[in-house]
Amino acid sequence: MRSAVGFAMLALVLVIVAMVSALTAMQLAIHGQEVSVPALVGLTPAEAERAVGGLGLQIAIERQYYSPQIPEGRIMSQLPSPGTKVRRGWQVRVAQSLGPTRVEIPDVTGQSEHAAEFNIRRRGLDVASMAEVETPGIPADQVLAQSPPANATQVLAPKISLLVSAAADPQAFVMPSFVGQPLGSVSGTLTDSGFKLGSVSEAPPVGAAAGDETNPEAVAAQPPSAAQPSPASVIVSQVPAAGQKVATGTVVSFEVR
Repeated sequence: MRSAVGFAMLALVLVIVAMVSALTAMQLAIHGQEVSVPALVGLTPAEAERAVGGLGLQIAIERQYYSPQIPEGRIMSQLPSPGTKVRRGWQVRVAQSLGPTRVEIPDVTGQSEHAAEFNIRRRGLDVASMAEVETPGIPADQVLAQSPPANATQVLAPKISLLVSAAADPQAFVMPSFVGQPLGSVSGTLTDSGFKLGSVSEAPPVGAAAGDETNPEAVAAQPPSAAQPSPASVIVSQVPAAGQKVATGTVVSFEVR
């Protein structure tokens, strides 16, 4: 009996020891893969690559900024910061210095979008963003403002944002009904309102309406009208129909009698 109890106690102790050993080994394996991020600010990209490469880390240059303090080509900021514990294989993101601002910011206000973008890029700068706004009285595709402004100093990034005038949307109208009105007066009204007169055709005779389509001989017996629509002709249908939304310059066609 005593030997069985002793054997059970020994087995329990061995299990506990095995569990503690496994946990210790796991913690050592996990923490053994962690490294401290080195300080990279002031180094060249090649020097930074060597500094992180030996620790199993990677480096990625994500931004470039002007800096009067950090020489051109050297790293001016990093993330994570120095001393941070990270796993091996982690990517350290850095920004590279372009040195002091040497490029003069051009004045592109009043230029077309294409001309402004050309003048910006030929100076080694980039267009950061471009926004459009409708401005009455100003032609479309014209630069209204820029940021940073011309000849600005202490510029951080080699990019310029532009505000460009946009073409105004055509004015919308609700198409009125011209049915029952003479063609001559309606034509003048359309022209004065900025619309265009489309095709004008004679409506089929009343006897050739949809109800007579069952009698092809009756329809064929009616001679085609050779008369051309006159200003006194009365409108019987229109396209677009009354009530539809239309814009200036829309073509309106009629059938008349």
